[in-house]
Amino acid sequence: MSKEDEDVCEALRHLLEDEGIDIHLDARIKRVSGQSGQSVNIVLEHHGAEDVLKGTHLLVAIGRIPNTEGLGLELAGVELTDRGYIKVNERLQTTAPNIWAIGEVAGSPQFTHISVDDFRVVHANLTGGNRVTSGRQVPYCLFTDPELARIGVSEMEAQAQGIPYRLFKVPMEANLRARTLSETRGFLKALVETTSDRILGFTGLGVGAGEIMAAVQVAMIGRLPYTALRDSVLTHPTLVEGLIPLFSSVPSVHDVVDATSTTAA
Repeated sequence: MSKEDEDVCEALRHLLEDEGIDIHLDARIKRVSGQSGQSVNIVLEHHGAEDVLKGTHLLVAIGRIPNTEGLGLELAGVELTDRGYIKVNERLQTTAPNIWAIGEVAGSPQFTHISVDDFRVVHANLTGGNRVTSGRQVPYCLFTDPELARIGVSEMEAQAQGIPYRLFKVPMEANLRARTLSETRGFLKALVETTSDRILGFTGLGVGAGEIMAAVQVAMIGRLPYTALRDSVLTHPTLVEGLIPLFSSVPSVHDVVDATSTTAA
């Protein structure tokens, strides 16, 4: 979760702990013994003290590497990046004529929906079109229980890039459908440009967050102001209806200007 905002990480940590999962942060693995699937002992050092974890299985998740070694790509003139991915341009053409690459091996974001879009990019370019991968939105969903979904810029990214924003945030308890489902864990939050009502990003941690995110994504694709969602009449009770209290939690730029003008008058 190193790329997520602090409040997202903290909320997910509580979710996992509620499921009975112990989390050891800032720990260093010293020794591993046994055989996964049977019996495993892990000796770790945590804040200067040693601890022993015992279990039956060991899962090591340290990232992925592309499966390009030994394919003979150099014989075809297909170059790789310094990380082993196939080097492509924004149309997914490789460095060799008439050879294209799609999906994770081409360094695309590691999601099935992106691989599907890669196919559409290549298909369009092979049939006379000119479709590119640059500038496309990359929706992200982590299917924990409840889900984590994100589109656009996060708070951490906005701060790193010096992008000013207004923060909208409400607990999932404000979502009436979540309450009828008795699943009110998590929150919704959105980033909106300070000088306009353009949506910069959205994060949802809660039941059906991926579905809620899709509604915001469509609004972002259509370049709608967040007030279009705030002022919509959405079916009650639905999870998407939760966007109304979210986008009502902070006044819009125009509302503030109008109020100032009225006061001055």
